[in-house]
Amino acid sequence: MNNLKRIQDAICAAGLDALLLIDPRNRYYAAGFPSSDGAVVVTRTRGYYITDSRYIEAAQAAVGDTVEVLLCDRENPMRARLKAILSDCGVEKLGAEDGSLTYDEYLAYERSFGMKLIPSQKLILGLRQCKQPEELVFLRAAQDITDRAFAEVLPLIRPGVTEQELAAELVYRMLRLGAEGTSFDPIVVTGKKSSMPHGVPGDVKIQAGDFVTMDFGCLKGGYCSDMTRTVAVGSATEEMRKVYDTVLEAQLAGIAAARAGVTGAEIDGAARDVITRAGYGEYFGHSFGHSLGLYIHESPNAAPNNHEPMPEHTVCSAEPGIYLPGRFGVRIEDVMHLTRAGAEVLTQSPKDLIVV
Repeated sequence: MNNLKRIQDAICAAGLDALLLIDPRNRYYAAGFPSSDGAVVVTRTRGYYITDSRYIEAAQAAVGDTVEVLLCDRENPMRARLKAILSDCGVEKLGAEDGSLTYDEYLAYERSFGMKLIPSQKLILGLRQCKQPEELVFLRAAQDITDRAFAEVLPLIRPGVTEQELAAELVYRMLRLGAEGTSFDPIVVTGKKSSMPHGVPGDVKIQAGDFVTMDFGCLKGGYCSDMTRTVAVGSATEEMRKVYDTVLEAQLAGIAAARAGVTGAEIDGAARDVITRAGYGEYFGHSFGHSLGLYIHESPNAAPNNHEPMPEHTVCSAEPGIYLPGRFGVRIEDVMHLTRAGAEVLTQSPKDLIVV
């Protein structure tokens, strides 16, 4: 995967001579090689990947002939390498990641290069909003692993199993099915703790009559999956079923409203209206969904304050919830790919109420 040409077109349109990328996900997006350390410079005509001896051989094999890989070491440290590239290429207008770099790092690069950096985080993030076909391949693969892990874990949900044990099983199953890692620490909460949207798994044991909420995801090709399912153990009361059915109805309404060109607020509002009409409006405190890709939380969001049209090929979560403090909560989450025709739901796991 290599998005060099797209970035070059964007920096030309922005009037920049080059773009400096330090954030590891942005470097991967630009050059197609992941590493924990390094830098990428994209000029109007060339790409440069600077890394150290730990990654030099792998980088040379991965990036192809469109990107020049350069070694940094004691004799040629990173910033000296970067400064030489900028000088050789005649760069005067250099964009940088004002949102990823710390203030101290930003100033240090300006001092090293002897030039002011131009804040350009929005440029790279704007490109990353619209997923390319090769990115969608990884996103679908990550979601498939997550779906399969959920199916494998369902039979393990029973009274006496702790939240932490179930979280460990989810991680193990995703890794065994081919995941490169988790996209975030899994949330597994049961009973009263299910009213906490971001509760932390602990030694609480599942009991008959509980809801169990599982929010988890994995990485494939560097791209994230994300899904949430809430299941009942043994039985569910009439109120539990009412809350569950309301959340499901809200999620389906939001998905039906979702398409490229519709604002994030409109998508959120379609789901929020369902929950409000059912009398639970005050118990839905977060937004309907967030974009995801190389990071688990990206932009744009399907949120009340987003009045901008959602771009075509955005990948966004659909995750309304109702949380009754001290009692129980329900969240159902899928991932959807927005097109002009509507929302393609990537998540394939069933979402009618499951009683195990």
